[in-house]
Amino acid sequence: MVHHQRILLPQQKNKPDLEQSPGSFKLHSLNQIMSYDYYLSIRNHRSNTGFLRLLLLFSLFSFILLFSPRLFFSSIYTLDNPTQEENWPAPCSDMPNNTICCDRTAIRTDVCYMRGDVRTNSNSNSLFLVSSNSSNIEEKIRPYTRKWETSVMSTIDELHLKTVKPESMPSQKCDVVHNVPAVVFSTGGYTGNVYHEFNDGIIPLYITSQKFNGEVVFVMLEYHDWWMTKYGYAISHLSNHPAIDFSNDKRTHCFSEVIVGLKIHDELAIDPAKMDDHKTIRDFRNFLDEAYKPRIRGIIKEETEKPSKAQKTQIKASNTRNQLSLERPKLVILSRNGSRKIENEGRLVKVAKEVGFNVQILRPKRSTELEKIYMHMNSSDVMVGVHGAAMTHFLFMRPGSVFIQVVPLGTDWAAETYYGEPAVKLGLRYINYKLLPRESSLYEEYKKDDPVLRDPDSINAKGWQYTKKVYLDGQNVKLDLVRFRKRLIRAYQYTLRKRQQENMIN
Repeated sequence: MVHHQRILLPQQKNKPDLEQSPGSFKLHSLNQIMSYDYYLSIRNHRSNTGFLRLLLLFSLFSFILLFSPRLFFSSIYTLDNPTQEENWPAPCSDMPNNTICCDRTAIRTDVCYMRGDVRTNSNSNSLFLVSSNSSNIEEKIRPYTRKWETSVMSTIDELHLKTVKPESMPSQKCDVVHNVPAVVFSTGGYTGNVYHEFNDGIIPLYITSQKFNGEVVFVMLEYHDWWMTKYGYAISHLSNHPAIDFSNDKRTHCFSEVIVGLKIHDELAIDPAKMDDHKTIRDFRNFLDEAYKPRIRGIIKEETEKPSKAQKTQIKASNTRNQLSLERPKLVILSRNGSRKIENEGRLVKVAKEVGFNVQILRPKRSTELEKIYMHMNSSDVMVGVHGAAMTHFLFMRPGSVFIQVVPLGTDWAAETYYGEPAVKLGLRYINYKLLPRESSLYEEYKKDDPVLRDPDSINAKGWQYTKKVYLDGQNVKLDLVRFRKRLIRAYQYTLRKRQQENMIN
């Protein structure tokens, strides 16, 4: 599951995810931060002292301008642009050879750099930089991208980065010499949840390594065979070389350059201003498209060459219908079996077909081949799903497609932060469908004036355990299909207009 936590980050938004471990929900309103706005909001109620207050405020404002202009304007800039950073040279950007440099300025991750004669030593969980000229340097790092979350970081293996003299390690000879850099990272933590696998792993790996154009070796802590099987096509498209299982490969691997840790920008997003080549999340999506193409061709070939008897009968009986379906926009419903499932899913399918869609239901499992999911999502015009980790699959949709996210009670902030906003950055037409209390199964369990229905924020403020128990694990969905139909019609009409525009261009 994804966990639900809000934190305030200096100079950037950081919104950890929704279904794993305890978190804090405390938010500070703009009025609490900007006393001037607060003053304006009450000015009309206190007209008798308005002039004096204005004079006092002006004096304070002048004082700040005179004595700390940089701090003042920096604060305003940060409030208006929470993801923007000052244009200072990045730490470690001009580090010399034979040294270790760690950038620990980010809230989400630490990244260390080693240049020179770098050698692995898995027995001591160490990377040694061998140099007779360098001073003694020792750094420690847990190469995982949830640095602020101490509970999960404590489960990540810690690496020791040290400078050593050649004479101090006569037996540490190179067993394997690599003429390309290495990127070291962990596949531990929340790996196993598709949101975290992309947000904490695959996208940061792309951000960190794509500039090497495949000439890089991945060194993995907490290596998992299943992870390599699941993401093998993507990994092989980022690296032309076999990955190294750090803990179990006892050989000494030698590199001239090593990056330990991964860079991360935002939730399922890439900030082009922080990329040397200004790549965006759309470039990442194009990367997935290229990586998965070979396997998708194989899947299509397998399905067309070896259909079962039932499939043959179905194909023969529905050729005409399928031809008509190809002309209709395709809507994919990502179905849930556990909590937050759509209880009237069958009726939803019927309504979507009445609107004019060709409807497909997907029920991804842990064992479902990722390339198959990509194939179905890539060919869809509209995706409908209830908020949860599976919404990560919006990354597989073509820009210009429609993503309708059903937002259960108590999940508004997380739904927008983790999936809604990133979907817009990808170029999707995003439609959120916020449940009314009567559309939630909680409506039958609580009185109509209960805070669970009337004020979900007050429940979330009590802590993660309450959010998980009430809104994530304890809630199902029964859509008001008259109301939801309007979203479907809007998506259908948009898709038809887009097709007409594309046909005119072509």
